[in-house]
Amino acid sequence: MLRFAKLLLLLALLSGPAFAGDTRVAVATNFTHAARALTTAFERETGHRVRFSFGATGQLYAQISQGAPFDAFLAADQVRPQRAEVEGLAVRGSRFTYAMGALVLYGGNKRPVQEGTLATTAPDRLAIANPATAPYGAAALETLAAMGLLETYQERLVRGTNVAQAYQFIATGNAELGFVALAQVFDQAPTDYWLVPATLHRPIAQDAVLLTRGETNDAARAFLTFLQGPEARAIISRMGYHLPTAKGGASDG
Repeated sequence: MLRFAKLLLLLALLSGPAFAGDTRVAVATNFTHAARALTTAFERETGHRVRFSFGATGQLYAQISQGAPFDAFLAADQVRPQRAEVEGLAVRGSRFTYAMGALVLYGGNKRPVQEGTLATTAPDRLAIANPATAPYGAAALETLAAMGLLETYQERLVRGTNVAQAYQFIATGNAELGFVALAQVFDQAPTDYWLVPATLHRPIAQDAVLLTRGETNDAARAFLTFLQGPEARAIISRMGYHLPTAKGGASDG
């Protein structure tokens, strides 16, 4: 009986937090607040620990291709995760869409912002994320083009390395207005920003993928599984994102 009890204790220890692991995840900057909320819930539930490295999607992908020690990649687009699979940097079949991003025009609480603001006020400086590396920056350029304002603002654009820096340009007064992620301002007054219609730019579908370095990392696999579950989806929806549907579109959650 004593021997059996010791066996049960050993099994409990092997399955418990004492054997929890660590994982390092590369995350697009727009998802910073949501990622931190998710990791709190994930670590509480599993005992695993997650360390995030935030940056523009293109910059993170460059780091991954150069051997950066990441186990998983949460991008702000679908292109880089797909490329990671093709180039053997990610585990084939592990990719999925975890969020659908939304773009807003933001004025830093200085004045109401609405659809016609760019056409009527013509600010001297308009902040965007670098369109070459940040999908939200690319969406901003597409929006300006769709509104017929790209030529007007081409020389007035202040480019941040990522969407967080674009937000800082506005917050510090280095730009009067700017395009940022809804997730950065969703808890502010609705008059502080204009939600850009999704018809003005390509969908901002954000994909996650398990990198080859993390293929045998239980914590990395557990985190990506958690990211697709109901608790994580509720957090993602609450933090200013739409949820992907089974058909690859978006729902309001």
